[in-house]
Amino acid sequence: MTITLQGVLIWLVVGAIAGWLAGQIVRGAGFGLVGNIVIGIVGAAVASLVLPRVIAFGTLDPLLAMIIYATIGAVIVIVLLSLIRRAA
Repeated sequence: MTITLQGVLIWLVVGAIAGWLAGQIVRGAGFGLVGNIVIGIVGAAVASLVLPRVIAFGTLDPLLAMIIYATIGAVIVIVLLSLIRRAA
C-alpha cells in the first residue's frame, strides 16, 4: 500500500471537516484547526473499526460517506475526551 500526496490531503480535509462538525455537534468542545484535524482523523479510525458493522452508506458518494463516518467517530472521541477531562 502506497500513501500518495492526494490521499494525505484528502485525510486532512476530511479530518478537518469531521472535527469541525463534531465540535459543532458537541457544544463547547472545539479544539482549533489542528486539534479538529487530529480529532477528525482519530474519529475516522474509530469509525472504521465500529461503524461499518453497524451502518452502511453504500448509496452515498464515497467522500460524503467518509465525512459522515469520520464525524460520527469524532463525536465519539470528543465525548470520551470530555468524560476523561471531567474525571481528572
